[in-house]
Amino acid sequence: MKKMAALFKSGKKSEEARLSSPDERRNQPRFTTQFRSTFSGGLHEGNGRTLDLSVGGCKIESGMAVDLGDKFECRLHIPDLDWPIMIDEAIVRWVDASTFGLAFTRIRSGEQDKIAAIISKIEQDQQA
Repeated sequence: MKKMAALFKSGKKSEEARLSSPDERRNQPRFTTQFRSTFSGGLHEGNGRTLDLSVGGCKIESGMAVDLGDKFECRLHIPDLDWPIMIDEAIVRWVDASTFGLAFTRIRSGEQDKIAAIISKIEQDQQA
């Protein structure tokens, strides 16, 4: 439990990381993933692959074109969970070819707890 709580508090970047990457705006560490994702909003509806994940956002690869500022409802389909994780609202913060970054702007606390638990498991797997 302490480890999951630490994930929420470990958002500060090191001074070295700040100096080497001035455009870096992430507040939480991200972990590499390969989860299926679906998203919809306005006239857009699509699917993709979640390539990395943090408690505050994710990177998605998709064939669907999105624009900076687009807002989506997003579902992350995690293999070990019976139901996808539901993000009520996520906003596109950057776009690069077929990938884009989403910042989670509205998410229920129970869903955020699930993301923290998944990240904790990924972190343990990477250390093993």
